[in-house]
Amino acid sequence: MTRRPSRKLSSLLKEMGMKLPKKSPDPEIKRLTIDSRRAVPGSLFFALPGQHRDGASFIDEAVARGAVAVVAQGARGLGPARVAYVEVEDPRRALAFISRSFYGAPDKEVGLVGITGTNGKTTVAHTLQYLLSHDGSKIGRIGTVSYDLVERVLPSFRTTPESPDLCELLAQMRDFGCDRAVMEVSSHGIDQSRVAGLEFETAVFLNLTRDHLDYHGDMESYYEVKRRLFTGEIGPVPRRVVINIDDPYGARLADDFPSEVERVTYSMSDEAADFHATGVELGPRGSRFQARFSGESELVETSLIGHYNVSNILATLAICWVLGENLKEVIARLSSFDGIPGRMERVCQAEPYVVLVDYAHTADALRNALGMLREVTEGKLLVVFGCGGDRDRGKRLPMTQAVLELADRSWATADNPRNESLGRIFDDMRVAVKEGDAMEFISDRRRAIELALKAAEPGDCVLIAGKGHESFQEFGDTVVPFDDRKVAEELVAFKKIGGSR
Repeated sequence: MTRRPSRKLSSLLKEMGMKLPKKSPDPEIKRLTIDSRRAVPGSLFFALPGQHRDGASFIDEAVARGAVAVVAQGARGLGPARVAYVEVEDPRRALAFISRSFYGAPDKEVGLVGITGTNGKTTVAHTLQYLLSHDGSKIGRIGTVSYDLVERVLPSFRTTPESPDLCELLAQMRDFGCDRAVMEVSSHGIDQSRVAGLEFETAVFLNLTRDHLDYHGDMESYYEVKRRLFTGEIGPVPRRVVINIDDPYGARLADDFPSEVERVTYSMSDEAADFHATGVELGPRGSRFQARFSGESELVETSLIGHYNVSNILATLAICWVLGENLKEVIARLSSFDGIPGRMERVCQAEPYVVLVDYAHTADALRNALGMLREVTEGKLLVVFGCGGDRDRGKRLPMTQAVLELADRSWATADNPRNESLGRIFDDMRVAVKEGDAMEFISDRRRAIELALKAAEPGDCVLIAGKGHESFQEFGDTVVPFDDRKVAEELVAFKKIGGSR
C-alpha cells in the first residue's frame, strides 16, 4: 500500500519556481483535491475553471471541510488567518506540476509509454502490456477499460485521469515495483493539462479521425492538441516517438521533430516506413502478415481480426523495437494473446453465426470494423449501434451512413443518451435513411440486440457496436447496469430454452 504523502506547501511551490505570499501560513499538505466535497483536513483545494461551474464558487465549502490551502486563478480576498491562498494564471497546469511533485515524480522511476489517437489506443495498450510482461517484468496500464497496477486492478472512470489521481496511480505502480506504465492519453487529458510535466520515454501517434468536435471545434484544433504530447509544449519532449504515417495527420507530425529525437514510423503500405506489412491475410478468427523492419521480415500471426488491427499490431511491434525488445520473441508471444475486452470480442461462441461486441463509436471506427467484417463474413452482416447524447452531433450522420453502406441490416438504438432526448438523436441519424433502407430505430437497446440475434442465420455476423467493455448506460443523471456481452449471452440462452418476449 502506498503511504499517503505529506509536504509543506512552500516546498511544493518551490519546485514550480513559486513562493508563498508574504505572511501566508505554510501548512502541511496531506491531500490534493479538485472536488470541494472530497476536501478533508489538510487538503490543498484547486479551484479549477469549468465549462459549467467555476471551482472558485466552492472555495468556502472546501475550507469548511478542512482545506488548509487554495490554488485559484483570481483573488477571493481570503485572509491569511483562514487558509493559505496561492494565485496562479493556470490552475490546471499548477495542479499537474504540484501533483507530480506531491507524489515524488513517479514518472522518473516508472518508464511512461503514452499512446494517443482517435482509434486503437486500448488495443495497442493492452497488447503492449501483454507483450512486455514477461520474465518477471511488471507493466502497469492506465486506460479506458481499467487501471492495472499489477498488484491490483481498479475500474476506470476516465481514459486519462485527473492529475492527482494519475500521479497517485503511477506512485502506486512505482511502489509495487513496476518497470513501465502503458498509458492511453486522450485529447482531453492533453488539453486539460492532466499529463503536463510528465516525462514520457516513448510517445505514440496512431491516427486522427472525427471525434470530440463538440469539445475541440474542428479537426485542426483537435490535431493541435494531440501534437502537444510530442513537441514539448506540455512537458519534456519524449525520448522516442512512434508514428503512423498512413494517417495524414501522422505524416504531418512525423516532420515536426528535431533530429535528436528517435523517430520510428510504421505503415501498412509505404515501404519507406521503418515498419510495414506485406502479404496481409484476414480471416474471421485472426490475421497473418509479414512484418518488415530493419532489413528483416517476420511472419506475424494474431487472433486480432481486421486490417486496422494489423496496423495496431505494427504500432505495438514498433514500440517494442524502440524499447529494446527482441522482436522474434515478441512475435512468438503475440500468437498466444487472446484479445481485448470489448474490442471485437466474440460472445455466444457456440452459435452457428458470429456475435461480436466492439467499442466502435465513430464513423471511421465503424467503417473500419464493418469493412473488415464484410471481407470475412460468408453470410449477412447485421449491426446494432447508436450515437451518444450530449456529444458531437456532427458525427451522427456519417456514422449512420457508414452502417447503411456496409451492413445488410441494422438496428439503431440507444447508446448513452445522457441528458439529450433519444428522439433528437434519432432525428439526426434519420437524415441519412432513405425509403427502403434496412434500418430500424428501436429505443430499447436490449430489444434491438434481441431482434438482431433473432434475425441471424448460420454464416451471418452480428456486430453490437458502440459500448464495448462498458457495463452501464447513462440516462440523464442515472447510470443503469447494461453490458452488451452479458445481454447477448442471456438472450441466446433464453432463446435456447424456448423463451419468447
